[in-house]
Amino acid sequence: MTRRTLETLSFDNTYARLPQAFYARLNPTPFGAPPYLVHANQAAAELIDLDPAQLMRPEFTALFGGSALAPGMEPLAMLYSGHQFGVYVPQLGDGRAILLGEVKNDQGEQWDLHLKGAGMTPFSRDGDGRAVLRSTIREYLCCAAMQGLRIPTAQALCLVGSDDKVYREQIETGAMLVRMAPSHVRFGTFEVFYYRKQHEHLKTLADYVIDQHFPHLRDVGEKYARFFTEVVERTAKLITQWQAVGWAHGVMNTDNMSILGLTLDYGPYGFMDDYDAGLICNHSDHNGRYAFNQQPYIGLWNLSCLAQALLPLAEKEALKAGLETYQPLFEREYVKLMRTKFGLVGERPEDDELIRDFLGLLQGSHADYTIVLRELSRFSTAEDATNETLREHFLDRDRFDEWARRYRDRLRNERSRDDERRDRMNRVNPRYVLRNYLAQTAIEKAQNKDFSEIDRLFTLLQDPFNDQQGMDAYALPPPNWGKHLAVSCSS
Repeated sequence: MTRRTLETLSFDNTYARLPQAFYARLNPTPFGAPPYLVHANQAAAELIDLDPAQLMRPEFTALFGGSALAPGMEPLAMLYSGHQFGVYVPQLGDGRAILLGEVKNDQGEQWDLHLKGAGMTPFSRDGDGRAVLRSTIREYLCCAAMQGLRIPTAQALCLVGSDDKVYREQIETGAMLVRMAPSHVRFGTFEVFYYRKQHEHLKTLADYVIDQHFPHLRDVGEKYARFFTEVVERTAKLITQWQAVGWAHGVMNTDNMSILGLTLDYGPYGFMDDYDAGLICNHSDHNGRYAFNQQPYIGLWNLSCLAQALLPLAEKEALKAGLETYQPLFEREYVKLMRTKFGLVGERPEDDELIRDFLGLLQGSHADYTIVLRELSRFSTAEDATNETLREHFLDRDRFDEWARRYRDRLRNERSRDDERRDRMNRVNPRYVLRNYLAQTAIEKAQNKDFSEIDRLFTLLQDPFNDQQGMDAYALPPPNWGKHLAVSCSS
């Protein structure tokens, strides 16, 4: 692999070759106070062949803190619209983010570098174009957490801070985050041209996305309908992974939905503590539109908005057929993931009920989702085993005992060996997740210029499935103060 320096890092911007209607060209607005590096992601740097030694250079902080540009960068703010909490908003766009350009690595993989918190753009509406240290830490760490959990996600290259003051619910310090993804095109990017009746731009966008990211569809018949069907598949599979790991997005507006099926725009997200199917992790979501158990439906609803936007390019029946693949695919993939988490190898018709009954027990007992599923890997199928450590998590012990008998019989029927099953389950049930209180602890330290907890969590979250020495405290339930932290869209 070629190890590039900042001077030899080669930028392009194919999105800037699209018509002017797609974006607004402008440079980042530098901080008033000098920027400083909070944290940098060596693994993300390696994706663009950047030598990790470059991360410590002051020029790196200047370049990715909005104070400098590299040759080949053509900074721009992308235009899009979208449905926000079910209501169509005609124009949104990058209100505080700027696409710096693209870097292609030696494997031919292309990565957008998107600078978040880069200042006001024509799409900022009433915003200040800035991000705060608190929210960028949450996004930076959750990108790492999702990557560690093997869930498709944008990456974060680095986090740059400043002593500049930014006003949210209170005065905070500013920060910028460099987000990396193969594309930052969203469902809402298609919607804006559909609702403006600019169908020629809609076609240009679809052709661009297919050419860049779905090249196998370039020359096929009904390529736009087939493109949509693949987006349906990617989105369904993504949301099954969210559900299986117990993660809620918080703001599943169509402008936050990646056309590539990546987790994008980390705002008021939340990993489950006590299992609650109706978890609302965003305190601005007063009606629970984006509650945890609504995510599968909202995924379908958002895809229907995308299908509507593609009507000028594809037959209605073909788009409808693509949309109809969502529900059966979601259900099949979700049960498959959950079977794996429960250590089941074969498929039985009763598996869905077995899994649902266990989740019901968790809900009724206010039991911790991550901890109990990890503990389940130690389940003994011995006839005289009481599985007491697991049993103690449940309030209704008789109901648990009845479920445990069914589970033991199911495991015995497929001749499951306890030790082998434990190893399999521990590879898919994380020991560590990014609980809100852990992120909050890192934020509070960072606000005092202590970035050690960010580094500790970042390292931990890259390997969430294995026990890590000296990190047992990070696998415990949250303290009382950390169980119901309010997280809003400004987060």
